[in-house]
Amino acid sequence: METEPLQIRLAVRELVEFVLRRGSIDSRFSGFDRANEGSRIHRKLQKAAGDSYKAEVPFKAERTVGDVCYTLEGRADGVITEPDGHFTIDEIKTTGAPAELLTADFNPLHWAQAKCYGAFLCQRESLPGVDIQITYYQVDTDEIIRHRRTFSAEALEDFLTDTLRLYTPWAHMEAAWRATRNASLKALRFPFPAYRPGQYEMAGAVYRTIAGGGRLFCAAPTGIGKTVSTLFPALKALGEEKGERIFYLTAKTITRQAAEDALARLRVHSTSCGTPLRLKTITLTAKDKICPLEERVCTPEACPRADGYYDRINAALYSFLSQTDEFTRADIEAFALQKQLCPFELALDLTNWCDCIVCDYNYLFDPVVSLKRFFTEGGDFIFLIDEAHNLVDRARDMYSAQLLKSAVYGVKKALGKGHRKLTAALNKVNSEMIELRRRCEEADEHRLVIPEGLPELNKLLSRLSAACEDWLEEHRDGELHAEVLALYFEVHFYLRIAELYDTNYTTLLAAFGSEVCVRLLCLDAAPFLDASMALGRASILFSATLSPAEYFIQTLGGGPAAKAIRLQSPFSQERLCLAAAGISTKYTDRERTRESVCRLIGAAVSAHAGNYIVFLPSYKYMQDVSDEFAMMYPDVPLTVQENGMDEDAREAFLAQFSADRPGTLVGFCVLGGIFAEGIDLAGDRLIGSIIVGVGLPQIGVEQNALRDYYEDTMGMGFEYAYQYPGMNKVLQAAGRVIRTETDRGLVLLIDSRYRIGSYRRLFPPHWSHLRRIESAEQLSALLADFWAEPPSRHAFPK
Repeated sequence: METEPLQIRLAVRELVEFVLRRGSIDSRFSGFDRANEGSRIHRKLQKAAGDSYKAEVPFKAERTVGDVCYTLEGRADGVITEPDGHFTIDEIKTTGAPAELLTADFNPLHWAQAKCYGAFLCQRESLPGVDIQITYYQVDTDEIIRHRRTFSAEALEDFLTDTLRLYTPWAHMEAAWRATRNASLKALRFPFPAYRPGQYEMAGAVYRTIAGGGRLFCAAPTGIGKTVSTLFPALKALGEEKGERIFYLTAKTITRQAAEDALARLRVHSTSCGTPLRLKTITLTAKDKICPLEERVCTPEACPRADGYYDRINAALYSFLSQTDEFTRADIEAFALQKQLCPFELALDLTNWCDCIVCDYNYLFDPVVSLKRFFTEGGDFIFLIDEAHNLVDRARDMYSAQLLKSAVYGVKKALGKGHRKLTAALNKVNSEMIELRRRCEEADEHRLVIPEGLPELNKLLSRLSAACEDWLEEHRDGELHAEVLALYFEVHFYLRIAELYDTNYTTLLAAFGSEVCVRLLCLDAAPFLDASMALGRASILFSATLSPAEYFIQTLGGGPAAKAIRLQSPFSQERLCLAAAGISTKYTDRERTRESVCRLIGAAVSAHAGNYIVFLPSYKYMQDVSDEFAMMYPDVPLTVQENGMDEDAREAFLAQFSADRPGTLVGFCVLGGIFAEGIDLAGDRLIGSIIVGVGLPQIGVEQNALRDYYEDTMGMGFEYAYQYPGMNKVLQAAGRVIRTETDRGLVLLIDSRYRIGSYRRLFPPHWSHLRRIESAEQLSALLADFWAEPPSRHAFPK
């Protein structure tokens, strides 16, 4: 009985770049392949080519090699049809590499991709052969360099067959793996005896969104189990071929760990059920953390692991993929050492064969470091975006840029009077920034907002970028190379953001001393986030504090078709004592009310021994209140967050909050800071969260620019720039208490604004039992009753 051939769908670019890559990793400066400029330049060249030029020609063809039937897809930049009926395939490449390097042999992969299209065209049009043309466009000089070769149909078909034959072992491995994976996913069971309240609803909404495609915004309070409630339905959908792979995107290490823990639980549970989960997973680690070199120089001369990397990687990949399903950082580092491979590049190459990739937001959303191998054209991807409330500010930062005058002047001074072209470009930019400083010094607080941008500065920076490129090509290993390269990267990124500049941006100028800072501020990153999420099948954005939903849908690019759900807390209200004290903590009232605030804190922490954290809106106010509290309550141990704490200091700070610690400890922290979210002090490690203020961001030029933008576009400037971001900080800080179904604790809100309807409407549903208090004595009485009441036998609401 004949077996059906394996069916493999493959992009031409993916095929040739995988099986034909050769050589070493070499990050020395050699110009930039400016993908962000590519589309515009492609259109320019295609339009200039005339009527005989057909642009963006799609190809889809089938080829069978052995027992594998390939469906190959791609898009040629152009097909030229001469009057005599002769055809030419045109492949356009935009590059910053110097023109003298752009020979016919500059990059064999460029020819390989075009030759595949040539084979398709010969078959489609029954041609004896075609010409292949590679068109290089040098972005700094506008030079166009073309190379043309003629190939017979037979030669092109042989090339395509040989290339597919190289891929065939991988096709067998991929098909066998997918069948194994899908069988295990179909047998996968939820890894707990029962769903928590809200968990089944969340999992169902996630599955339906993935199955149908679209975007879901899910506000899921602590305790529902957000991680497994998104991963489990996503895996079930993956097993039904509703998606190609899962990207679990996070902002912080602790949430990446939560995803890893959930995957580990699913593996253990599936094994206990008799059908082990077969799922290839990887967590990406930043290059700076995983590179074994003290000085990270990615050249074949400096690093033996970079030398010949592409000659060795595919054989090593095949071996590694056959050994394990779970690619941990430790495993990657050990295997990379054994095979003398770059561990960072190895991890990136592994992602092509993994089903679930856990990584930082920037791998999808960042315009510079996103995974181009996946997100140039997109695919049938599932995006699970954890703690999505963090993405609002992160995305604005990703799409903003700034440049300091000192960075330009420092290189200018170091170069001296030599290197005429670069020195001249530096002088012109420096002079322009001196003029900008003069303008700033005439403005209030030496700050200016310039919505129309600075086109003249952009022109000068573009010339500086070209001059840096020329200098770097001529001085690859020379003195000052690192300084010029660092400036080049800053200018290059600034110009890249400047190309995106539109009504969603404004320019901020600030002068302080001799320094000038020019900042291109992205006011609204929603269009960019929308475009990134459009590269996948479905996006699930979830957080405990994703409300109001309209705000997040608007700022995170959800679009009009986005759905939103808001779930109830699974924990009983009687386990949380929730109170609000009407004392003003506005900036002008803080000194007057500081003693009253301290008395409320004292009453809260005196009612029951345990660990508490007080969150305050600024470092100065935190220090003032903690100093006053220490004088008023000298017998109460306290610890205070310091500015700029490194990872060891953070861990030491949190280690003080031990469940076994006798007596009471009061920590003072900044609201919205490193300890206000993402920390998990379950049980008796933390029994009280005291939040002073409503979390409003500090008033400043940047926040006011956001306020003005959202006032003009939506009529909700204060809400979008100040109130909603502030209340999300409050809700995150409150969420540090009651982490499990057996916890009991206090959340005390101190600010008179909590009595205003516009703030109370932002409270989650499970805060309906909030009690107003007027004094420290009333709080003491309330807490005495709360701590005296024995906890309910019911962990969850009935």
